[in-house]
Amino acid sequence: MGLRRHYRGTRHWQPPAIAVLLICIVLTWCALARTQQTAGQYQVEAAYLYNFAKAARWSAESLPVRAGLIIGVLGGDDDFVKVLRDVLANKDINGHTLEIRQLRSGEEVKFCHVVFFRTAERTTRAVIAQFRKSNVLLVGENKEFLNDGGMINLKLDDRKITYDINTAALERANLRYGETNAGLVNNYAQIPEVQPESSRSIASRVTPDYPRLATSLNLTGAVQLQAVVRADGTVKQIKVIGGHPVLAEAAAAALMKWRFEAGTKETTESVKISFGE
Repeated sequence: MGLRRHYRGTRHWQPPAIAVLLICIVLTWCALARTQQTAGQYQVEAAYLYNFAKAARWSAESLPVRAGLIIGVLGGDDDFVKVLRDVLANKDINGHTLEIRQLRSGEEVKFCHVVFFRTAERTTRAVIAQFRKSNVLLVGENKEFLNDGGMINLKLDDRKITYDINTAALERANLRYGETNAGLVNNYAQIPEVQPESSRSIASRVTPDYPRLATSLNLTGAVQLQAVVRADGTVKQIKVIGGHPVLAEAAAAALMKWRFEAGTKETTESVKISFGE
């Protein structure tokens, strides 16, 4: 009698279709959230570049009357250049039209008035050394940028963008630079409106300052927010629903200081804060 051999096939476990779908949804949501955050950061960086260019003073030889003011971007992705062009569309600085260029090599820096180094590349230090005495405003976003001879460095600090200035580098390039907004009187947003669906009255409110950066860009508009309010009336958390990132930051900071009437439970309130409308 022959021997019978039995083979048991190996079954590979596969996740249920609903689990795969949920994973895809979560991954897609995370990707969209990162994209929105990046776009917002790009807008703020673009606004800063405009403000830096507005504060700089070039010689008549470097920037003749009615000549175009060229802002170059060296390194990084194409998306930032697109955002920069959108933010600065139809704007000028003291009668100089703005031209945005995506630079492919360090040699192209000499044709610009402002250059933003998007990434810390091996060639960055060499490019800075080559143009450190030129009449070009060199802006970066790397912690070693100023040490390498750069003039202004953007930095992300606790989800806020700030900047440092290397005054020695500016003087070496014979560039005059001053805060053009220093003498501006503080502007204030209009009294914020609480949407009709809000269920709790406001006990006290803080009117947000009109951001100096928004002043230089002539930004106006409304910011839509949702505030999670504790039972005691203090604001626990804020979510920005819509509005320009520069205005949204000021609006959210003010809303965190609001006090609503005390209630029996935590609620979510809708608030709209208008700037200059």
